Formats: sequence, structure tokens, C-alpha cells
Amino acid sequence: MSRRRQAVKRPVIKDTKYGSTLVSRLVNTVMERGKKSVAQRIVYGAFDQIAAKNPTVNPLEVLQRAVDNAKPRLEVKARRVGGATYQVPLEVPADRQFSLALRWLVDFADARKGIPMKEALAAEILDAYQGQGNAIRKRDEVHKMAQANKAFAHFRW
Repeated sequence: MSRRRQAVKRPVIKDTKYGSTLVSRLVNTVMERGKKSVAQRIVYGAFDQIAAKNPTVNPLEVLQRAVDNAKPRLEVKARRVGGATYQVPLEVPADRQFSLALRWLVDFADARKGIPMKEALAAEILDAYQGQGNAIRKRDEVHKMAQANKAFAHFRW
């Protein structure tokens, strides 16, 4: 971490097809080795599959609700106090909540082997939308860790 100055946060450019910064951030999370067109193809394909499975709802709303369901409210951070390391529960800043939720959705979709990425991403988003799936399980584990280490909350600073 730089000791000089804080890095400037650049605004995320809206997505061209849906006009949403949420979709743009999802594309950036899916993207590997700078191949944005491949990532866009995966995300748009996943949206098409979501629209095919649930024709009554907008895929953007499904994604928004899935991300809201997967966001962690608390997490633990290691703090070193007097030679001992404690897992201190902290509230997660809004931007980090968003980043973690998107990362978990993409990582667990990538972990589903044997099916194309766009199908796996669509399935993971739909699972999170319904309040189940691996991303929700991960959020619950993080919350459980924070709850278990509540006794060390006084080491927060």
C-alpha cells in the first residue's frame, strides 16, 4: 500500500447494451487477460438465458437482486495486537460489498465444470436471486465468522 497518497477512484463507464454500470462492472469482473469482448459475450449470453428462463422479469433486476442478496454486511480482518493475531469483525464498506458479491458470483460460476461459462453464470445469478447457491453460502460463512469473533470487536480502530 502506498504511503504517499490515496489512489483516485475512476468512474465506471456505463454498459453500451443495457446502459448500466452494474453490467459494466460484471463484465470487468468476468474479463480475463483484457479480453473484454469475450467477457461481454459471456455476460450477454447469461442475460439471454436468464430472460429465457424467466420471461416475466428483467435480467437487470434479477442481477441487481442477486448482488444485493450476496453482499456481505460484516467480515473479519486480522489485527495484530501484542504478539497475538485476532480476527476482528468489521463492517464492510459499500463498494467492497459490491465487489465481493460480484467476485463470488463469477468465481463460483467459473468453478462449475462441464458447462459453458455463460450457462454457469446464469445459473449462479438465478441461484443468488432466489437466495440460495454458493455465493449466498459464502456470505453466510463470512457472517458466521464475524459473529463467532464478536468478542474481539473492541480491537477495531
